[in-house]
Amino acid sequence: MTRVYNFSAGPAALPEAVLQIAQQEMLDWQGTGMSVMEMSHRGKAFMSIAAQAEADLRELMQIPDNYKVLFLQGGASSQFSMIPMNLLHGKGGADYINTGAWSKKAIAEAGRYCDVNVAASTESDKFTSVPSQDELTLMDDAAYVHYTPNETIGGVEFSYIPQTGSKPLIADMSSTILSRPIDVTQFGLIYAGAQKNIGPAGLTLVIMRDDLIGDALAGTPAMFQYATHAENGSMYNTPPTYGWYLAGLVFQWLKELGGLDAMAQINERKANLLYEAIDNSDFYANPVDPGCRSWMNVPFTLADPDLDPLFLEEAEAEGLVTLKGHRSVGGMRASIYNAMPEEGVQKLVDFMAEFEKKRG
Repeated sequence: MTRVYNFSAGPAALPEAVLQIAQQEMLDWQGTGMSVMEMSHRGKAFMSIAAQAEADLRELMQIPDNYKVLFLQGGASSQFSMIPMNLLHGKGGADYINTGAWSKKAIAEAGRYCDVNVAASTESDKFTSVPSQDELTLMDDAAYVHYTPNETIGGVEFSYIPQTGSKPLIADMSSTILSRPIDVTQFGLIYAGAQKNIGPAGLTLVIMRDDLIGDALAGTPAMFQYATHAENGSMYNTPPTYGWYLAGLVFQWLKELGGLDAMAQINERKANLLYEAIDNSDFYANPVDPGCRSWMNVPFTLADPDLDPLFLEEAEAEGLVTLKGHRSVGGMRASIYNAMPEEGVQKLVDFMAEFEKKRG
């Protein structure tokens, strides 16, 4: 069996060690005689899987006891609606920081429920940077402040956590969660689609401070109320059980690796290796302000865009796949999430050098 190095932005590569465990346990999970996919979500076996996954995540991220951890469905995009539905708490507006495609989607959806104050935007520079703290114009009476720490498409990330005073800070961490340690206490709510650093598509993680739960907008369906899921241990309905199980295996893999401090060191090395190769070349370029470059998603262009199809074809022949940039940006994009090994990034860098030598 030959596995490729998959640079997809999502669904993304999973750790091979995790897939091997899942393969071994596919037909019979720990002597139960059945697959996790076949288990009752309320049965003793799956309840133990769910509890262990949450405990491991709490340990990895040092999540305090006054935060709920919810394992939901609907993708991160469903949170674009659930957040204003649940967190306005009688206020008429919220602050949003616009740094790219996912910020814009969150802003558009929030506008259905409240007045949105765009506290800062980098759209004028084509989302190649993030605003500084001093550039944020926050409303005095905003219900919360929302931002996207890492923009998957543009490859920009915040090097700081915005300070919002008494207003809860909400973060879409879909493409950066678990890549390094963070201080959870600085956030009111963190949400993330699973298909980048957590597990397979179909699971959505929400980490939410207790005092923010409840008082949803009138008419909010039960399934869209955080209180519903918090009160029922994420099992108001049948949760995405297999995705939850695989996420738990990823959490165990991270713990065995040495936790998020160790993961951060690996991720920083990978990013530095790739950016150095781009910066030391006249053939490749990265459009992002160096102080705002993403560790997770690295877009780059070739000096001659007509060579893009050939680059992708030859890269795929070398086992380097899913490098085509997002259709809205073009060029290339290498997503180097936690599961991408350092040797995969090294192989990409070596291929880029060889391609430049032949075609540059």
